[in-house]
Amino acid sequence: SCSFCAVKTGRPTEYDIEEPQKVAEAIRKMKVKHAVITSGNRDELKDKGASIWAATIREVRKNNPQVTMEVLIPDFKADWNALKTVVDEKPEVISHNMETVARLYRLVRPQAKYHRSLEQIRKTKEMGARTKSGVMLGLGETEAEIIQIMKDLYQNGCDVLTLGQYLQPT
Repeated sequence: SCSFCAVKTGRPTEYDIEEPQKVAEAIRKMKVKHAVITSGNRDELKDKGASIWAATIREVRKNNPQVTMEVLIPDFKADWNALKTVVDEKPEVISHNMETVARLYRLVRPQAKYHRSLEQIRKTKEMGARTKSGVMLGLGETEAEIIQIMKDLYQNGCDVLTLGQYLQPT
């Protein structure tokens, strides 16, 4: 139910078991030096899609050893074992976007929880990974709220923060 992309929403069917190889091959063909890999949530899967993430990271490393990676992961519905599965593969950066300030969270991210996302960033950092998050500006937040989310992210171990505006693709 992502409102940030042009992907049709709904209940997904099975996943493509060749996806990790296809991602690695696309990175090789495009001669990518730093890959930012993202996905839709797979909350319907027992491990919330963590094993697919891990396989994709491994496959990219195997076929593109010179490539650095940032993985932009979902919150795994607070399944910290799923998070550990991804962290254990040691991508250079693990990103989980907050997207917006606490007051607007339910409106902008109806399936997510502000404090759960912060907790994920904290746990990711505690597991030894470099952390990143992103916040969209221009959704009605105040300057004080922006400063607060920056403080919240810093206090929870966020290493890198991007602030930007967003236009939904058509």
